[in-house]
Amino acid sequence: MEDLRYPAGKFTPPAASTAADRNAQIEGIAGAPAGFRQAIQELPEGGLDKPYRPGGWTARQVVHHVADSHMNSYVRFRLALTEETPTIKPYEESRWAELEDARSAPAEISLQLLDALHDRWVRLLRSLSDRDFQRKLRHPEMGEITLEYMLALYDWHCRHHTAHIRLIK
Repeated sequence: MEDLRYPAGKFTPPAASTAADRNAQIEGIAGAPAGFRQAIQELPEGGLDKPYRPGGWTARQVVHHVADSHMNSYVRFRLALTEETPTIKPYEESRWAELEDARSAPAEISLQLLDALHDRWVRLLRSLSDRDFQRKLRHPEMGEITLEYMLALYDWHCRHHTAHIRLIK
């Protein structure tokens, strides 16, 4: 039986990453806003407020979560590029998803935000050198991680949550 929590599979960090791998991951992030928009447009009537699995978030909450998460990631990339192994602050994403704006605001607000945010983020990512991707940040729960790892994680994150939305029938 498929695990509805991970319709795109669980994240598996790559053992090593080439420039071609990173370029493909950047393109995944570049195309994600359009993918989210398409998945939302294909929802059935009332689908925006249906959970993708029992006990899961609604499509609306997923879209707002992605905007929240990707804003945090973008800032984390910038911190890692401008500071020496900064310690980043985690946040309670499940609690953020329960705030009123995540439960009721139009999805279009976060879709527009993702369009602009991913434009900036991809411009930044495309400007990075191989060495830049080896820069690190410190996550209080995960320890030190590279921007290369973060890139792979957020490429997966885009596919992961698009797949959640596509589960809604």
